[in-house]
Amino acid sequence: MPVKIPSSLPAVEILKAENIFVMDDLRASTQDIRPLKLLILNLMPLKIVTETDLLRLISNTPLQIELDLMNVSGHISRNTPIEHIDTFYKDFNDIRNQNYDGMIITGAPVEKLHFEEVDYWNELIEIFDWAHKHVTSTLYICWAALAGLYHFYQIPKYPLDKKLFGVFAHHKHDEKNPIFRGFDDIFHVPHSRYSEVRKADIEKNEALTILSESEEAGVYMVMARGGREFFITGHSEYSALTLDIEYRRDKAKGLDIAVPRNYYPDDNPQNSPVVNWRGHANLLFTNWLNYFVYQQTPYNLNDIQ
Repeated sequence: MPVKIPSSLPAVEILKAENIFVMDDLRASTQDIRPLKLLILNLMPLKIVTETDLLRLISNTPLQIELDLMNVSGHISRNTPIEHIDTFYKDFNDIRNQNYDGMIITGAPVEKLHFEEVDYWNELIEIFDWAHKHVTSTLYICWAALAGLYHFYQIPKYPLDKKLFGVFAHHKHDEKNPIFRGFDDIFHVPHSRYSEVRKADIEKNEALTILSESEEAGVYMVMARGGREFFITGHSEYSALTLDIEYRRDKAKGLDIAVPRNYYPDDNPQNSPVVNWRGHANLLFTNWLNYFVYQQTPYNLNDIQ
């Protein structure tokens, strides 16, 4: 997918080095088509890393995408240069009168807090409510999935005894749902979280459909509003070394962190991790963009209901 992004965004050179096709805004302007408008609300502290991980996946179909990056104004990021934020990011006031074909809301390292204790919670739920009316389909990832399920459907989150950390096998509940087009019967997804939602709570709400879960990691994917919303508790977008970086960071801080499960050969951190989720990660984002964004969105974005 040619992704229309500023040519100076750091992810551009990284992805080109990986032989992934991205299109800067100068070249995109020569194509006489309406690109899909995609908004990424990036709540992660290492924003450049997250941008690159997501762009790597949304660059995989022949449709052109015009990308906007957004952050919450109620929180100052200490792990990303302010110059990067000022150059490439918008805040909610910049986009509140616009419509988008698709939106991705990332996770955030605030799982141990009650939702209302998060310093940008009020702004975030305003964005959630705005997306209901201004976006064709929204993908909520990890903590954002827990937050969206709580805000819209009153699904509680529960703290885990220890961090769910590693790569886990998952299965599908609905073979015919287009989000799973091309998926194997069993597929793998990285997880890195301290809390969970529970199947019993979700099944009580007729507005929600559990699409996938894991014997070890629990509920993975929940759909609402016929695909207008997907809540995904894992991190399919993670690169090969993300769990490794998290593990070594936490060890260096002296935290009680276990070796990520099913990640290093022989569970030995001295071995290089083996990636077994990349193919399904690409399918997930490609299928979402194709079947739930491109094929559902109106040509005139003002017609979004």
